Amino acid sequence: MSYKDTYAAWAAAPEDFWAKAAQGIDWIKAPEVVFDGSADVYGRWFPDATCNTCWNAVDRHVEAGRGDNLAIMHESPITHSTKGITYKEMRDRVASLAGALKMRGVEKGDRVCLYLQMIPEAAVACLACARIGAIHSVVFRAFSPDALRDRINDSACKV
Repeated sequence: MSYKDTYAAWAAAPEDFWAKAAQGIDWIKAPEVVFDGSADVYGRWFPDATCNTCWNAVDRHVEAGRGDNLAIMHESPITHSTKGITYKEMRDRVASLAGALKMRGVEKGDRVCLYLQMIPEAAVACLACARIGAIHSVVFRAFSPDALRDRINDSACKV
């Protein structure tokens, strides 16, 4: 399906489009409601459903026999190097960091502040938070020291 056809399908019937798309997700609890327009300011998609984004992004690919396929390809303009990470490698890195976060007391619903460059480890850290149900907040070195302090303090992060 082309982008134009996909966009037209979404525009014609958004709930039908996303209900069909949701069939491609591994759910812990599958949705019965596609969209609740009365929830929050903008409504809420799949309000009664539960999934683990880390499982869907990484683990299920390993389980399906695609563990040796590339999950991430990183090209560094600084070192002029290219590095690939397979789904198996990604799963192991994510699980290791998730375990380390749990050992530091991070639990579902806790906030974790990430101060990383745009490198594969940033994706690993985001996925590790998702794996355990923690919420990540990303800050970059482009922020001033005062802006970094304010964002980190305002996030009330545990780590």
